[in-house]
Amino acid sequence: MAKVRAYELRTKSKADLDAQVQDLKRELSQLRVAQVTGGAPSKLAKIGEVRKSIARVLTIINEQQRLNLRKFYEKKALKPTDLRSKLTRAKRQALTRSERNAKTNKQAKKLGAFPKRRFALKA
Repeated sequence: MAKVRAYELRTKSKADLDAQVQDLKRELSQLRVAQVTGGAPSKLAKIGEVRKSIARVLTIINEQQRLNLRKFYEKKALKPTDLRSKLTRAKRQALTRSERNAKTNKQAKKLGAFPKRRFALKA
């Protein structure tokens, strides 16, 4: 088989990609048999190419699967952890806007009793 290109794979359907993985795995097993029986050097060199092609196809399948999951969970309140944005640990653990602005009863009473003073300054 010729070298598999990622941009060509992205246009194919899931069924086509699954079939291509099976063909590549079958080809790889034949090449492994040739390796054991002492096949031609060109066949032995092709093993790495076929393995990388399998990896490319599986990567595209995984990308499409994750894209579909992202679309499914887009409007949901809770998402699986692997689909959430990574950010940094500090940003993930930071307080939300409502948690930051929350006031205790005592604080609310104080703010009501002693509002911030505003002064008009002469220019």
